Amino acid sequence: MIKINENYKKLQTSYLFSDIAKRVAAFQKENPDKEIIRMGIGDVTLPLADVCIREFHKGVDDLASKATFKGYGPEQGYEFLRQAIAENDFQSRGASINADEIFVSDGAKCDTGNFQELFSQDAVIAIPDPVYPVYADTNVMAGRSGDFINGRYSRYIYLDSTEANNYVPDLPAQRPDVIYLCFPNNPTGATATKEQLKKWVDYAKKNKALILFDAAYECFIRNPELPKSIFEIPGADEVAVEFRSFSKTAGFTGVRCGFIAIPKKCMVWDVEGKEYSLHALWNRRHSTKFNGASYPVQRAAAAVYTPEGKEQVKANIDYYLKNAAMIKQAVISAGYRCTGGDNSPYVWVNTQTDSWKFFDRLLHECGIVCTPGSGFGSCGNGYVRFSAFGSRENTEKAMDKLVKFLK
Repeated sequence: MIKINENYKKLQTSYLFSDIAKRVAAFQKENPDKEIIRMGIGDVTLPLADVCIREFHKGVDDLASKATFKGYGPEQGYEFLRQAIAENDFQSRGASINADEIFVSDGAKCDTGNFQELFSQDAVIAIPDPVYPVYADTNVMAGRSGDFINGRYSRYIYLDSTEANNYVPDLPAQRPDVIYLCFPNNPTGATATKEQLKKWVDYAKKNKALILFDAAYECFIRNPELPKSIFEIPGADEVAVEFRSFSKTAGFTGVRCGFIAIPKKCMVWDVEGKEYSLHALWNRRHSTKFNGASYPVQRAAAAVYTPEGKEQVKANIDYYLKNAAMIKQAVISAGYRCTGGDNSPYVWVNTQTDSWKFFDRLLHECGIVCTPGSGFGSCGNGYVRFSAFGSRENTEKAMDKLVKFLK
């Protein structure tokens, strides 16, 4: 008989956002006439920038002509996009990442989930708490988690991110092999300084650990003192890889495009201590399991880096940041503590009560959907996350209701 991967039995009952969707669907069925304002899942609402749409159409038109038709492209991504990424996202900020160190994909969620395949089953994993569920769940599937006991997996090292440390975790006492970091953080909205990231880079070098740095929300950073890439930190190219996404940067949640930067200096080891290039290992995996993002999508992504694209994309991000500021101000005016809301599209609110109870009350009394913090880890209980990706009209309407609800 065919047997399942036993590790899947260790996963919690369902994915956080599936639970939210089920509760909202049940409420909507019982209250078909009640308006629901969704501020939970971080999906964008503004349309793609005009310049991206034009290049998307040009890419499709190329496929309609024998002279310009494209079949299979390079698995790593077309050179025109990889070069634009390297120059604009890294080299412009003093990070020495080259085009051939970029791997284009169909999104950061897939990349962060798939990257753990490169590591041994006994690799020790350090993850923040609260955390984006994909980091934890994919390592459960791979057999690295141990048993789920009292809300945590026994083999993980948890990096508590709390109000006490401003949601930037401290270095762990136990030595990990793989360290997940995410800044601006999902879900807390916290950001890290260059000094704070340097501590992690130095720690990884000392302990031969690898940092998996999720920078999917870097485009929301407006403070010029804050790093947008871990590769702005000297030495990070020896101990880190970075995940990026066009989902929030350019509204590509339904288009799907992202990338990983893997420096060729970054090395890993086998059980005998022999050194291997992480770049070469991922290239082997990527080429075997992925046929490349589509040509029209990559044309649209490259348009983000044109002068016109930068202007249009910035306008969309500014729109969401204004929503975030509005949410933060509403929460503070009601006397609640929160983080995020600037340099981030998320606002992390201390509800002073159970996360799911707050979620249900807010949904049933106000018709507002947030994300319960406990779904991101035990440190998230007592918190909820609000997303700024809705429309201005809905954000204003929701904040009027929320302030009355909180007070």
